[in-house]
Amino acid sequence: MEDRPKLTHLDEAGAARMVDVAGKPVTHRRAVAGSYIRMQPRTLAMIVEGRAPKGDVFATARVAGIMAAKRTAELIPMCHPLALTHVAVDLAPEGDGVRITATAENDGKTGVEIEALTAASVAALTLYDMVKAVDRGMVIEDVKLLSKEGGNSGTWTRKEDE
Repeated sequence: MEDRPKLTHLDEAGAARMVDVAGKPVTHRRAVAGSYIRMQPRTLAMIVEGRAPKGDVFATARVAGIMAAKRTAELIPMCHPLALTHVAVDLAPEGDGVRITATAENDGKTGVEIEALTAASVAALTLYDMVKAVDRGMVIEDVKLLSKEGGNSGTWTRKEDE
Protein backbone atom coordinates (compact mmCIF):
# COMPACT_ATOMS: atom_id res chain seq x y z
CA MET A 1 0.00 0.00 0.00
CA GLU A 2 1.38 3.41 -0.95
CA ASP A 3 2.17 5.90 1.80
CA ARG A 4 -0.41 8.71 1.67
CA PRO A 5 -0.98 11.64 3.99
CA LYS A 6 -3.89 11.19 6.38
CA LEU A 7 -6.91 13.27 5.44
CA THR A 8 -7.70 15.22 8.58
CA HIS A 9 -11.32 15.94 7.61
CA LEU A 10 -12.18 12.23 7.77
CA ASP A 11 -12.48 10.18 10.95
CA GLU A 12 -11.36 6.57 11.33
CA ALA A 13 -14.62 5.34 9.75
CA GLY A 14 -14.29 7.71 6.78
CA ALA A 15 -17.01 10.12 7.95
CA ALA A 16 -16.56 13.85 7.41
CA ARG A 17 -15.62 15.85 10.49
CA MET A 18 -14.34 19.23 11.53
CA VAL A 19 -10.72 18.99 12.63
CA ASP A 20 -10.04 19.67 16.32
CA VAL A 21 -7.41 22.43 16.41
CA ALA A 22 -7.56 23.05 20.17
CA GLY A 23 -4.05 21.72 20.80
CA LYS A 24 -2.37 23.54 17.92
CA PRO A 25 -0.25 26.61 18.59
CA VAL A 26 -1.28 30.06 17.42
CA THR A 27 0.98 31.23 14.58
CA HIS A 28 0.82 33.93 11.94
CA ARG A 29 -0.62 32.43 8.78
CA ARG A 30 -0.75 33.89 5.29
CA ALA A 31 -2.06 32.47 2.02
CA VAL A 32 -2.14 33.87 -1.50
CA ALA A 33 -4.47 32.47 -4.16
CA GLY A 34 -5.23 33.45 -7.71
CA SER A 35 -7.79 33.14 -10.46
CA TYR A 36 -8.17 34.39 -14.00
CA ILE A 37 -11.23 35.41 -15.99
CA ARG A 38 -10.92 35.38 -19.77
CA MET A 39 -13.19 37.60 -21.88
CA GLN A 40 -13.64 39.35 -25.20
CA PRO A 41 -11.29 42.31 -25.83
CA ARG A 42 -14.23 44.75 -25.96
CA THR A 43 -15.40 43.55 -22.53
CA LEU A 44 -11.97 44.06 -21.01
CA ALA A 45 -11.72 47.52 -22.59
CA MET A 46 -15.14 48.46 -21.18
CA ILE A 47 -14.04 47.42 -17.67
CA VAL A 48 -10.67 49.15 -17.82
CA GLU A 49 -12.17 52.34 -19.26
CA GLY A 50 -14.88 52.41 -16.56
CA ARG A 51 -17.79 52.08 -19.01
CA ALA A 52 -19.55 49.08 -17.41
CA PRO A 53 -23.28 49.76 -17.00
CA LYS A 54 -23.29 48.44 -13.41
CA GLY A 55 -20.45 50.71 -12.24
CA ASP A 56 -16.90 50.16 -11.04
CA VAL A 57 -16.33 46.47 -11.76
CA PHE A 58 -12.94 46.22 -10.04
CA ALA A 59 -14.12 47.96 -6.84
CA THR A 60 -17.20 45.74 -6.59
CA ALA A 61 -15.24 42.53 -7.25
CA ARG A 62 -12.60 43.55 -4.70
CA VAL A 63 -15.20 44.15 -1.97
CA ALA A 64 -17.02 40.91 -2.85
CA GLY A 65 -13.78 38.93 -2.56
CA ILE A 66 -12.99 40.44 0.83
CA MET A 67 -16.51 39.77 2.09
CA ALA A 68 -16.35 36.19 0.81
CA ALA A 69 -13.08 35.51 2.63
CA LYS A 70 -14.71 36.67 5.86
CA ARG A 71 -17.66 34.29 5.31
CA THR A 72 -15.79 31.21 4.10
CA ALA A 73 -16.86 29.09 7.09
CA GLU A 74 -20.50 29.65 6.05
CA LEU A 75 -19.79 28.30 2.56
CA ILE A 76 -17.30 25.45 3.06
CA PRO A 77 -18.72 22.92 5.54
CA MET A 78 -15.59 21.88 7.48
CA CYS A 79 -13.85 25.28 7.62
CA HIS A 80 -13.34 26.90 11.00
CA PRO A 81 -14.64 30.45 11.44
CA LEU A 82 -11.50 32.59 11.52
CA ALA A 83 -10.70 36.03 12.82
CA LEU A 84 -8.90 37.31 9.74
CA THR A 85 -6.39 40.07 10.37
CA HIS A 86 -6.00 41.06 6.71
CA VAL A 87 -7.59 40.34 3.34
CA ALA A 88 -6.60 41.97 0.06
CA VAL A 89 -7.91 41.36 -3.44
CA ASP A 90 -5.98 42.75 -6.39
CA LEU A 91 -7.32 42.77 -9.95
CA ALA A 92 -5.14 43.50 -12.97
CA PRO A 93 -5.83 43.38 -16.70
CA GLU A 94 -3.61 40.71 -18.25
CA GLY A 95 -3.72 39.28 -21.75
CA ASP A 96 -7.31 38.58 -22.72
CA GLY A 97 -8.74 38.97 -19.22
CA VAL A 98 -8.21 39.88 -15.60
CA ARG A 99 -5.78 38.25 -13.16
CA ILE A 100 -7.09 38.17 -9.59
CA THR A 101 -4.78 37.73 -6.60
CA ALA A 102 -6.21 37.34 -3.10
CA THR A 103 -4.27 37.38 0.16
CA ALA A 104 -5.66 36.29 3.53
CA GLU A 105 -3.90 36.47 6.89
CA ASN A 106 -4.60 35.65 10.51
CA ASP A 107 -2.97 34.78 13.79
CA GLY A 108 -4.56 31.46 14.59
CA LYS A 109 -4.51 27.69 14.90
CA THR A 110 -5.50 26.84 11.34
CA GLY A 111 -4.56 28.13 7.91
CA VAL A 112 -6.21 30.63 5.61
CA GLU A 113 -5.77 28.87 2.25
CA ILE A 114 -9.49 28.32 1.72
CA GLU A 115 -10.24 31.93 2.62
CA ALA A 116 -7.78 33.16 -0.03
CA LEU A 117 -9.16 30.71 -2.61
CA THR A 118 -12.72 31.76 -1.79
CA ALA A 119 -11.81 35.44 -2.18
CA ALA A 120 -10.18 34.82 -5.58
CA SER A 121 -13.15 32.76 -6.76
CA VAL A 122 -15.89 35.12 -5.60
CA ALA A 123 -14.06 38.15 -7.01
CA ALA A 124 -14.02 36.38 -10.40
CA LEU A 125 -17.70 35.44 -10.10
CA THR A 126 -18.57 39.02 -9.23
CA LEU A 127 -16.61 40.34 -12.18
CA TYR A 128 -18.59 37.91 -14.38
CA ASP A 129 -21.88 39.08 -12.86
CA MET A 130 -21.03 42.75 -13.40
CA VAL A 131 -20.51 42.40 -17.18
CA LYS A 132 -22.38 39.22 -18.16
CA ALA A 133 -24.91 41.27 -20.12
CA VAL A 134 -22.23 42.09 -22.70
CA ASP A 135 -20.17 38.86 -22.58
CA ARG A 136 -21.78 35.62 -21.39
CA GLY A 137 -18.87 33.63 -22.83
CA MET A 138 -16.37 34.66 -20.15
CA VAL A 139 -14.42 31.78 -18.61
CA ILE A 140 -13.21 31.63 -15.02
CA GLU A 141 -10.09 29.51 -14.81
CA ASP A 142 -6.76 28.94 -13.15
CA VAL A 143 -8.08 29.06 -9.57
CA LYS A 144 -5.18 27.94 -7.42
CA LEU A 145 -3.20 28.40 -4.24
CA LEU A 146 -0.02 30.35 -4.98
CA SER A 147 1.63 30.24 -1.56
CA LYS A 148 1.05 29.69 2.14
CA GLU A 149 3.04 30.46 5.26
CA GLY A 150 2.71 29.42 8.88
CA GLY A 151 1.53 26.41 10.81
CA ASN A 152 3.14 22.98 11.13
CA SER A 153 3.75 22.59 7.41
CA GLY A 154 5.63 25.90 7.17
CA THR A 155 6.03 27.71 3.87
CA TRP A 156 4.88 26.40 0.50
CA THR A 157 5.15 28.21 -2.84
CA ARG A 158 3.77 26.98 -6.16
CA LYS A 159 6.43 26.25 -8.75
CA GLU A 160 5.90 27.91 -12.13
CA ASP A 161 5.18 24.60 -13.87
CA GLU A 162 2.50 23.49 -11.36
